[in-house]
Amino acid sequence: MTIPAAWYLIVSALLFGIGATGVLVRRNALVMFMCIELMLNAANLALVTFARVLHDVGGQATVFFVLVVAAAEVTVGLGIVVAIFRTRHSAVVDDLHELQG
Repeated sequence: MTIPAAWYLIVSALLFGIGATGVLVRRNALVMFMCIELMLNAANLALVTFARVLHDVGGQATVFFVLVVAAAEVTVGLGIVVAIFRTRHSAVVDDLHELQG
């Protein structure tokens, strides 16, 4: 007994919605990065689902590229957040507009 592809897409849409809501509502930079990662994983789930339904490996290959971009985003973003936290003692993104020079 297999699970229909529609259920995977529903879960993917729910995860993406939770991530988008988190990015829009939360102001902590670390929480925003986690929500962006959740959105990327939701997109990966949709890509794998469509690859399985269409019997095409292209979607699964794209997932690897999305994972690489997500890892680079986390590395660079976390480095920036840590550097800002060391100087400002806060990771709230509303306070970052004061860093404009």
